[in-house]
Amino acid sequence: MPEMNLIRSCGRVKVVIGNLLLGDGLKAKAMRGGTWLGAGSVTEQVARFTRNMILTRLLAPGAFGAMAIVLSCSAIIGTLTDVGQRASVIQNPRGGEEAYLNAGWWIAMCRALSIYAIIFALGPRVAQFYGNAELSGLLRVALLSTLFDGAMSPRSILPQKEMKFGRWMAISNGGGICGVILTVILSFYLRDVWALAIGSCSENAFRCLLSYILCPGLPSLGFDRHAARDLYKFSRAVVGLSFLNLIFSRTDIFFLGKLYSTTTLGLYTMAIFLVQTPSSFITTVMSQILFPSFAHVQNDKERVNRILITVTSWLTLLGLPAVVAICLCARSLLSVIYGTRYMAAAGPLAFAAAVVCLNVLNAAVTCVFSGIGRPALHRRAVAASAVAMLVAIYPACKLFGVVGGQIAALLAITLSYFLQVVRMREVTGLNLLGYARGFAVPALGSAGMLAVVLGGRRLGLTPGPTADVILCAGSCLITYALCGSIHLRASKRQDRLYGTETPETAPVL
Repeated sequence: MPEMNLIRSCGRVKVVIGNLLLGDGLKAKAMRGGTWLGAGSVTEQVARFTRNMILTRLLAPGAFGAMAIVLSCSAIIGTLTDVGQRASVIQNPRGGEEAYLNAGWWIAMCRALSIYAIIFALGPRVAQFYGNAELSGLLRVALLSTLFDGAMSPRSILPQKEMKFGRWMAISNGGGICGVILTVILSFYLRDVWALAIGSCSENAFRCLLSYILCPGLPSLGFDRHAARDLYKFSRAVVGLSFLNLIFSRTDIFFLGKLYSTTTLGLYTMAIFLVQTPSSFITTVMSQILFPSFAHVQNDKERVNRILITVTSWLTLLGLPAVVAICLCARSLLSVIYGTRYMAAAGPLAFAAAVVCLNVLNAAVTCVFSGIGRPALHRRAVAASAVAMLVAIYPACKLFGVVGGQIAALLAITLSYFLQVVRMREVTGLNLLGYARGFAVPALGSAGMLAVVLGGRRLGLTPGPTADVILCAGSCLITYALCGSIHLRASKRQDRLYGTETPETAPVL
């Protein structure tokens, strides 16, 4: 009898795995997509992490500060002209038709040409404002990436729309990895900020090349006005959102670049980049999976809420213990990864960890608004965070120094997240108590981890930075294991409650 039960259990497991890997359901597509995107993104982020460890030992901190200004200036022009072309094609039911793909390509290309023309003209003025003549040439070279992005194959968006992420992973992450490798090679020869500028530009150049190899198809000269108008219905709702998001994400760079030296800005930038790298990976993968997933179930509010609560609980479980661990060992972590001179940026790193955690949770709610075709619902929260950032940034930097940049960001993202969740309750009837319940287990686990680390330090278990990082990382992994097992049992009970899991079939997303 035990042998028969074991055989039946193995058979059920095979059916579940088979349905997840080969099925046509939404959860199967999401699982396969997550596997592809996760593998590609992890590989790219590991490459970027390795690149940064090498470059911080080859280049002066001032090079990273100058490049931060370049990327921020380019981002502000890009967001002012953002029309949500890719998102509109993904969300539109007819977005996969040739007329829509072609219209989307011409919109993207015209936008790219406009951005580069503006940057080319404003380059000398930006250099004059920051008192750094080199910035003009850096802007003009680095922003060639915008042209390559606009020129990508019109059919390269289909893998995202159809949730077949293998080719998109090869294009996006493959291009990024090629650019990272080129940046490292150039840094050994150039030894200055130009290696960063050329490397940044090359990433989109490689993506453009790969897009035509993996998703062949040239744009046609014909322009379907009806398709363009149809795309515009979605796009007009997101116009301005990117700019407001930029105010939140880049205001600290603009202010600190003016108030402090490029060396100080470089230390600050590389410290916060340490947590922004994994957060951008999580946000990118999550958005590319959740956006089309919510679009598929946009008329089923109960299912939308259930997916959001499940995703948020797992994100909290992943993020909260990591935030506590980073806050505890910020100085040691910077010393081990970048070197002792970067330990001065421990304060910004600690606050940045909290900022990115809330930002990822906020992004999950944003995916709902985009998926149901109402991205304008996101506008109020984004505008509030932009205003809060503008109001708080100067006094925060004056009172707390460079760490004030992340203190202001924390205040802004907290306000935005609160408004987004309240808005969800109005739109989909989200149960706030059920939503908040997902924070309980990670919070208790993080409190226990805090006690363990502080106790270990009192006992003298951390004689140096490496030992300190190991203690914090080990405690974090133990917290993941304990809280994860509790959360899995709770998830199974919820599946049985909603009838979304049976022995013979895979769970439904």
